[in-house]
Amino acid sequence: MFRGINVGGRNRLPMKELVKLLTDNSYTNVRTYIQSGNVVLQSGKTTAGPVAAHIGKLVSDKHGFRPGVFALRPRELEAVILANPFPTAGAEPKSLHLYFLASTPEHPDLAAMARAKSASESFVLRDRVLYLHAPEGIARSKLAARVERLLGVKATARNWRTVNKMLAMVRELK
Repeated sequence: MFRGINVGGRNRLPMKELVKLLTDNSYTNVRTYIQSGNVVLQSGKTTAGPVAAHIGKLVSDKHGFRPGVFALRPRELEAVILANPFPTAGAEPKSLHLYFLASTPEHPDLAAMARAKSASESFVLRDRVLYLHAPEGIARSKLAARVERLLGVKATARNWRTVNKMLAMVRELK
């Protein structure tokens, strides 16, 4: 998952170019979902960290900016979905957002997060994922705008529909 590409005309990276870049650099079965940088691929590397670092460098070398890249192995993505603390939120998948974190927060300000959320919002932090249920919409959420600062780590967010679509794409590769 890419952070901060194709947003507001900045860091433009057309998905067709990204697929070609990755395919030309030994990644196989490269597929994308929507324009915001959701990629499913196969790699000879056995851990996600080196894949994310390599892809970030490839984009930097070719396009002149280094996006945040968050990589998960299939079993990690499955575990994130199974750990969803808001199972009823799936009925309205745009209300549930998962923030994938660059690392486990060492000193998250959970009290400030609780103060920042609206009365209808709920959140749960589990290791490297923050689950945010925002029934009134993510655009209205004051907490959503402050997640990175309050957790102290970089993050990229995806709604429940996108996360499940990515898992479906992963399963198609098997």
